Amino acid sequence: MRGSGAGSRRPASPLSQLRVTAHAWLLSGRTWARRFQTICEMSDCDDEDIPQLSSHTLAALQEFYSEQKQQSDPGGDDKYNLGVIEENWQLSQFWYSPDTALRLAEEAVAAAGARGRIACVSAPSVYQKLRELHRQDCSVYIFEYDRRFAIYGEEFIFYDYNNPLDLPEQIAAHSFDIVIADPPYLSEECLRKMSETIKYLTQGKILLCTGAVMEEEAAKLLGVKMCKFVPTHTRTLGNEFRCYVNYDSGLDREMSV
Repeated sequence: MRGSGAGSRRPASPLSQLRVTAHAWLLSGRTWARRFQTICEMSDCDDEDIPQLSSHTLAALQEFYSEQKQQSDPGGDDKYNLGVIEENWQLSQFWYSPDTALRLAEEAVAAAGARGRIACVSAPSVYQKLRELHRQDCSVYIFEYDRRFAIYGEEFIFYDYNNPLDLPEQIAAHSFDIVIADPPYLSEECLRKMSETIKYLTQGKILLCTGAVMEEEAAKLLGVKMCKFVPTHTRTLGNEFRCYVNYDSGLDREMSV
């Protein structure tokens, strides 16, 4: 984990604030990193001073935010369109296909009910699909190790399955109507630890997506059974994936997407 610089008590300069603000956007790709580096090089100012930005720098900044807004907010609704984060296989992220993400999101909404609360634990592509649906009758949180999702503000909860109950105080026990989880690794240890999180969060309903080889462990740890619905991913995986639930689900009445 990188240092936060908490030991420094001096007020942040405007340029420092600019860098912090831009940092969240830069995480979306190298293009923005290169652009911001150019902006910083073009402004001849000390980090300790109020920067006097040149006309070229201001133009670059305007272009930066204009293009970012166009990319992340095509519909003009900032509340929902903050940009789509792409999968990072180095973090063992494997996005569902659009059809699967939509089906799982719709299932979560149906299971949560009116004004329901949904927890997506290591299931970022479902979380993003839920946001695309513009659901205003339910609340959704993303529990994720990938800090890029911090752009979603209070809906993002940093989560490391190695510390399954290390959660913020505002996340109360059994406060979610349904938990949809996708363990990043096909191992008994990973599923066992994540099961602690799932059982802490849920009021009862669980939707688990993991490998078919984990069926026995999933049943033992969470009391879930395999559904007929077969999830698919944007890329071909070496292991067969399945969905598991512990409630009467529409996923058990469909064979595939």
